[in-house]
Amino acid sequence: MDARAIPSSGVEANFDGLVGPTHSYAGLSYGNVASARNQGAASSPRRAALQGLAKMETVAALGLVQGVLPPHERPHIPTLRAAGFSGSDAEILAKVAKDDPVLLARVSSASAMWTANAATVLPGADTRDGRTHFVTANLREMFHRAIEPPVTARALAAIFRDRARFEVHGALPSRSDGAGGQDFGDEGAANHTRLTSSAANGGGRAGVHFFVYGTATDARRKPTRFPARQTRAASERVAAIAGVDPVHCVFAQQNADAIDAGVFHNDVIAVGNGCMLLCHELAFEDRAATLEALRRATGGALVVAEITRDEVSLEDAVKSYLFNSQLLTLPDGSMALVAPCECEENPRVKAAIDRVIADRANPLARAIFMDVRESMRNGGGPACLRLRVPLAPADLAAVNPSAIVGPAKLAQLRAWVTRHYREELSAADLADPGLLRESRDALDELTRLLDLGPIYDFQRE
Repeated sequence: MDARAIPSSGVEANFDGLVGPTHSYAGLSYGNVASARNQGAASSPRRAALQGLAKMETVAALGLVQGVLPPHERPHIPTLRAAGFSGSDAEILAKVAKDDPVLLARVSSASAMWTANAATVLPGADTRDGRTHFVTANLREMFHRAIEPPVTARALAAIFRDRARFEVHGALPSRSDGAGGQDFGDEGAANHTRLTSSAANGGGRAGVHFFVYGTATDARRKPTRFPARQTRAASERVAAIAGVDPVHCVFAQQNADAIDAGVFHNDVIAVGNGCMLLCHELAFEDRAATLEALRRATGGALVVAEITRDEVSLEDAVKSYLFNSQLLTLPDGSMALVAPCECEENPRVKAAIDRVIADRANPLARAIFMDVRESMRNGGGPACLRLRVPLAPADLAAVNPSAIVGPAKLAQLRAWVTRHYREELSAADLADPGLLRESRDALDELTRLLDLGPIYDFQRE
């Protein structure tokens, strides 16, 4: 984006996760219905990465700031060594494949591609010290994701380097110290939405922070089938670390029935942007009180576009990932919905989208349907693949420019994927030492392409 075109309210940059070379379908995420449904199927890492790049290109072409976050080193040999396996890397892979193939799948997961779980972002306009804070998510509920935070924090610090403007925090501990300590299950921005009093969503103006949790000590109800991953205590701690005034925070409990239907994060049932919230009527436990609190916090500016259960069932919401779409403010002030193509293919979901667009009471003007099927088959839509970073104009100038993509960078990344990624991958391939070498070679080259420095363990040894 031309610096002269950046509004005084700043911009929102979308940082998408690059799909990693070990993208596979291992069904590791309990409560993620799509992940379980496709367990054991062959995957295509190359196609998955190219689909992700195509989505980045589409968003950038809308005139928005598009960035990229790197995949993680997988299989993660340091985790296996910490678990007691020894020998050469090849020997360790062979032992784990024989003794514990589920563990091998866990340490090989490319789940860091879903950067909505990377961190919670709280821009300087809302924080006590005027800096943008990134609180790395601990992702403690799922082993394959709980090993991500150290590299995630290094990657964020390599992109948002200016300590006068940015602060990258490590992940919360699972519990606070002491008897009766608080329970800190933190899933990052997948359970956090920043709203403003207009369509402008940049980091140059104050916003309201909407935290949705699955469980708390005083929870109204609890899911009975699948776990509630986000705790209220973690959400409150994230806001406190960044110094966000509690007056500008709204905390609400996710609907327990929705979690049991496969809505493992709030971004599978609601998406907000600027002054608009698009949600299902079964998104929140106390629907009326939640929406009223958000309206008060935004000074009455909030526009709620609610889709009823009669229009779209919870089952169809999960299958189509309607609410896991990106709701974006365009340069002309209108909004666009970047949705998975599954939404266009489901007549009821498509009709609901058309109805919301036709309603001139909200700023949504168009829908763009994208093929991200490789990600969708593992339970992650367009919104899962990106971390929203609201930036003030001067903040944008301080971001590592090599991590911002335009036509030239996208062409480089496509060529990089084509050189290094396999067309097809099966579970048996995860034990192949050649895959580990290929992945490390690819990531070593990527850190130079994105000017990240040595963020991976194999580079730091």
